[in-house]
Amino acid sequence: MSPVALGLVIGAAVIHAGWNALAKRAADPLAFLWCAGVVGTVLYLPGVISVLVVGGFRLAALPFVIATIVLHAAYFFTLGRAYRSGDLSIVYPIARGLGVVLVPIVAFVALDERLSPTGVLGISLVVAGIVTLHWPRKAARLIAPGTGWAIATGITIAAYSLVDKAGVARLSPLAYIGLMELGASIVLAPAMLARREGLRHEWRANRGAILAAGILSPGAYLLVLFAFQLSKAAYIVAGREVSIVFSAVIGSLWMKEGRLGQRLVGAAVVAAGVACVALAR
Repeated sequence: MSPVALGLVIGAAVIHAGWNALAKRAADPLAFLWCAGVVGTVLYLPGVISVLVVGGFRLAALPFVIATIVLHAAYFFTLGRAYRSGDLSIVYPIARGLGVVLVPIVAFVALDERLSPTGVLGISLVVAGIVTLHWPRKAARLIAPGTGWAIATGITIAAYSLVDKAGVARLSPLAYIGLMELGASIVLAPAMLARREGLRHEWRANRGAILAAGILSPGAYLLVLFAFQLSKAAYIVAGREVSIVFSAVIGSLWMKEGRLGQRLVGAAVVAAGVACVALAR
């Protein structure tokens, strides 16, 4: 992975962990995520329009834009449900880590992306670190609250990562993410407007955090889309999982979820994996 791609991925990871922590703290995470999506759409729309006016819209990008809209709508829905019932330090590693496992397999079949031994080692270490982060103290905790929805979120992450790798080869990343945010907000609008009181309460209680997430969420993924143009999808998806390091500390300390030692060990293994991915070609 090139230094520029790595820098984009690490920056995205820091931002991503931050806005996910804000969503987890919300009274209604799904309402929070939808409001943040609407805010992000409005804030980024002028830039999106400018890019489309100058560069135009290639029809070849349309199937990928439609696919990512549907997949991101599913992602926001499942992530909101996962955070409603599960800990950040449980949900986040599963949701983010599952993509690391799935993307290389599908990318090999669909995109003919072949990984180097160093890349394979890095991805394996990321997966091992995630398992360490999630390892239960007791058998009864093997299936922690929110795990099912976290797995569903991870599947959508893997799916949209592969779609978006191909999509940004056909359309500017800024235009691509702007259309995605707009489309996903529209797809989820009927379900969200049916719960207007919850939306009003979330906005009143967390207006500042929603505005921050509205800027940070698409901003973080915009960095990832640019990185997709510079390196293999499997390396980008694995590299951005350094965000698990930050989520482990945030969940254990800020949100009082405990098990800091175990989280830090797992995070160190993830960081080692990311270092290998950074060196991979």
